Amino acid sequence: MGNRLYIALVHHPVIDKNGQTIASAVTNLDLHDIARASKTYGVKGYYIITPLDDQQTLVRQILDHWTTGVGGIYNPRRREALELIRIKPTFGEMIDGITDAEGRRPQTVVTTARGRRGNLSYSRLRAMVGQSTPLVLTFGTAWGLTDEFMASADFILDPLIGAGDYNHLSVRSAAAIVLDRLLGESF
Repeated sequence: MGNRLYIALVHHPVIDKNGQTIASAVTNLDLHDIARASKTYGVKGYYIITPLDDQQTLVRQILDHWTTGVGGIYNPRRREALELIRIKPTFGEMIDGITDAEGRRPQTVVTTARGRRGNLSYSRLRAMVGQSTPLVLTFGTAWGLTDEFMASADFILDPLIGAGDYNHLSVRSAAAIVLDRLLGESF
């Protein structure tokens, strides 16, 4: 059966520091680092969700360089990771594509750093990863996913809690930690 875990990095709808709904910019580091973590932990696909045409073009240019261009020849390991990336203008279009590929609708799991307790623990999600239902682990950019988006998910994952009051990890760091908790070797 294998792993049916997908990652989605949502750039819209997310909120800014004032709580307004926005579409955030794609960052090159998020593409590379989350793709590399996804490949390391056996994620089936990594989706960039942005409705902005210029941001989709930017992602395609970066991917072309590292998958079919000079970058892919120079660094084939990076190419392998970046080949996991797909671009979709909406989360719904990504869900439809995964549903078609998997033969069933994936369950959606959203992440948050806003201090609210989720309804899904890491141990429970770890157990779900090996089951037959595909899963989409969803990360927000900017200051996180909108409340409406989160309310539409099947599950909200418990937040990562650090050692102190500061809680503002980069999304690529959060994705790596979450993937290790879910798919990494337990010690």
